Amino acid sequence: MSELKKVSEFIYEIEKKGEMNVPARIYADDALITKMKEDLTLKQAQNVSCLNGIEGYSFVMPDGHQGYGFPIGGVAAMDYESGIISPGGVGYDINCGVRLLKSNLTHDDVFEQRKEIIDHIFKNVPSGLGSQGKVKLSSKDLDEVLMVGAKWAVEEDYGWKKDLKNIESEGSVEGDPTKVSNNAKKRGAPQLGSLGSGNHFLEMQIIDEIFDEKIASGFGLKEGQICFMMHTGSRGCGHQICSDYIQLMEGAYKKYNIKIPDRELVCAPIHSKEGEDYFKAMGSGANFAWANRQMITHWIRESIGSVIKQDPEDLGLDVLFDVAHNIAKIEKHNGKKYCVHRKGATRAFWKGRGELPKEYEDIGQPVIIPGDMGTASYVMVGIKSSSQTFGSTCHGAGRILSRSAAIKKFRGEDIIKKLEKEKIYVKAASPKVVAEEAPDVYKDIHNVIDVCDKAGLAKKVARLRPMGVAKG
Repeated sequence: MSELKKVSEFIYEIEKKGEMNVPARIYADDALITKMKEDLTLKQAQNVSCLNGIEGYSFVMPDGHQGYGFPIGGVAAMDYESGIISPGGVGYDINCGVRLLKSNLTHDDVFEQRKEIIDHIFKNVPSGLGSQGKVKLSSKDLDEVLMVGAKWAVEEDYGWKKDLKNIESEGSVEGDPTKVSNNAKKRGAPQLGSLGSGNHFLEMQIIDEIFDEKIASGFGLKEGQICFMMHTGSRGCGHQICSDYIQLMEGAYKKYNIKIPDRELVCAPIHSKEGEDYFKAMGSGANFAWANRQMITHWIRESIGSVIKQDPEDLGLDVLFDVAHNIAKIEKHNGKKYCVHRKGATRAFWKGRGELPKEYEDIGQPVIIPGDMGTASYVMVGIKSSSQTFGSTCHGAGRILSRSAAIKKFRGEDIIKKLEKEKIYVKAASPKVVAEEAPDVYKDIHNVIDVCDKAGLAKKVARLRPMGVAKG
């Protein structure tokens, strides 16, 4: 690997050499870069810099760690005319993402009922490995989901029409069900409206610190407010789409004489048949994820309403925003079109960008960053300086311990007891899942957020502390 140089307090670079088309730029402090050196994160960033059409830098966000092909936390903008598209730059869980619901509830309104609320949510939202949704989809319904995303769910009375305006891309990108294999459809159909397992969660949280009163007020957030966060994606449907197209592109990159430094970076020109087919299939996977989070939103509202015994609308359970963090999107930056790959990275657009909902035009995009079940999550806001990363920031804390290593090191029962002492109630499909997702398997979320803030990738607005967690 080329030499890593520290160019400022929060920026490291691997200079352009050999097959690299651009340098690699890593946003980190000394502690975070030390962790990245322990796996293949930096090597993968350098490999991504060799891809055709990449512009600016191969970026790694502060939560970066080793992934498939691209590092998780990797961002790469490919020239729309001459660049490539790579499934490894999106990941297996297409449009894994986060949604935050606001409320007009306070700590005293829910503390005595927090266990009941989480138990109701856990019961209402199917979760766990291989979990299946409660809705039986016809093939026509599934194709509609793959084409229009969250809009289908709203039209089927899962949520409110006003939800759509506060979802990235209004919960729908270009999808084509004919580009999705029968196997992917078969895996996805029974899982729509389910949480899944691993790091996916549903949380009841309280805002315990505001960093920017003006922006928080614009977002409708204040200290002491109860919010509900969900983190999930496209389930087996997205996973299979990725698998199918990695296999397809094994032949495509050879066909187009594309040189890649790692087989996991298989790709095709954006405007080739293979590239266009993948882009539409990936869009279908993204739409599945947005519909999935929309249905879960509906059941969360039902659960809270039934426990509190009030109408969810009266409780102010509105969507603050919904962000994708595994996706490739066609965007304009500095007057030029790019295919921006964000793999474990969140879009962070600044005020004035045309893609923002009207209510955030003069504020900037809400950026939702989940932590782990024992610490905190954050709401940030997109700022102009994030244009240096094509409007991208981190997506979470970032793992430092594998799931298998976590199971050897931690007991789920012990973690549940420890969190209960901290007034955090955990309801999980199994103790094993809690061990896999123990707080200590992640980087320090506060450290990651501070680096994002100080490096100008996004600005801190509010911190949210968990009170109750449902895990798949």
